[in-house]
Amino acid sequence: METDTDIVFAYLYTLADHTGIDAQWLTWLVLGLVGVVGHFVIQRLLNRFQRSAAASASPWDNVVAQALAKPSQYALWIVLLYAALGVTGSSEALRSGLRQLADTGLVLLVGWILHRLSEQVEAELLAEHRGPRDSDDRATIAATARLVRIVLWLVIAIMIMQSAGVSISGLLAFGGIGGIAVGFAAKDVLANFLGGLSIYLDRPFTVGDWIRSPDREIEGTVEHIGWRMTRIRTFDQRPLYVPNAVFSTVALENPSRMNNRRIYETFGIRYSDAGQMASIVEAVRAMLRQHEAIDLNRTLIVNFVSCGPSSLDFFVYTFTKTTDWVAYHAIKEDVLLRILAIIDDHGAEVAFPTRTLHWEGVEPTDLGSVAVDASQAATRSASPSA
Repeated sequence: METDTDIVFAYLYTLADHTGIDAQWLTWLVLGLVGVVGHFVIQRLLNRFQRSAAASASPWDNVVAQALAKPSQYALWIVLLYAALGVTGSSEALRSGLRQLADTGLVLLVGWILHRLSEQVEAELLAEHRGPRDSDDRATIAATARLVRIVLWLVIAIMIMQSAGVSISGLLAFGGIGGIAVGFAAKDVLANFLGGLSIYLDRPFTVGDWIRSPDREIEGTVEHIGWRMTRIRTFDQRPLYVPNAVFSTVALENPSRMNNRRIYETFGIRYSDAGQMASIVEAVRAMLRQHEAIDLNRTLIVNFVSCGPSSLDFFVYTFTKTTDWVAYHAIKEDVLLRILAIIDDHGAEVAFPTRTLHWEGVEPTDLGSVAVDASQAATRSASPSA
């Protein structure tokens, strides 16, 4: 039973006999025209599909439409390459070349579709309409999508080489020997690559995070995480480029992921105000419990802690609800001003360092005259002799 392709070619050969055109050239011409017309028809259909997907309530059909938009226009050409195998005549070299070209194009087309699908899924998961995400969630999504694309193209490359007749087993064996030499020659590059991979897997920070290292002079906002280095914008707006291998050897803080910010201050009042200490401490504690910006689910401590050299000290230990740096300082300023007002309302004063001198044989009431005599003696010794 004849296939549809054989029937089509039979019509083409009949048409060639009537027109006097070589059958093979006529077939190539018809296939080219079918490809051009089909390309624009598929483009119109895909545009209509994209509009329908955009109007749909579900976002995932739009993801599929965007992924298929460009690659599908070239799918027809792959089909025509396979169809052209039937008109190559007895030229085995041409048939082999066309078959290899069609196989390679089909593999690349599938890889292109999957690559675009991965990008569209990542964009959809990170879209603003899905609400804010934690930095570690964003890093997980971005890292997973990137790793999927890397593995995808590695598989595509192996399939293309196998289609071209390259021995994969021999290539892998050569790669094992050559990898040792390359590893010694490019150990820094490899270390930075593995450091970048660990950043994507462990997610200690992501783009937009404020990070700092107590071991190195590294502090700023992460702008870009590459496979070799990470770009950080310092607070004086200078770009800082850090090799990824550094993050494997240093301790790193990520203040962007704090739950709260801490207020930890010590206040001292005069020894003469010792009778007011208990009431001041209680008033400050009550004020913090009623403050709208203080997180009562965290530790809150206000206690008299020490008798200092010139003051009686109590400390305040509490946390704000916000982690925003500017808002935190505004809240801290308000808390400190309220504590100073409480001290003043209780008739006490904040102490400052003082020193009392006791002169042997001199009564306190005579200190004024001693100071005057000392001043006069200093003046006489400074004047020129007669």
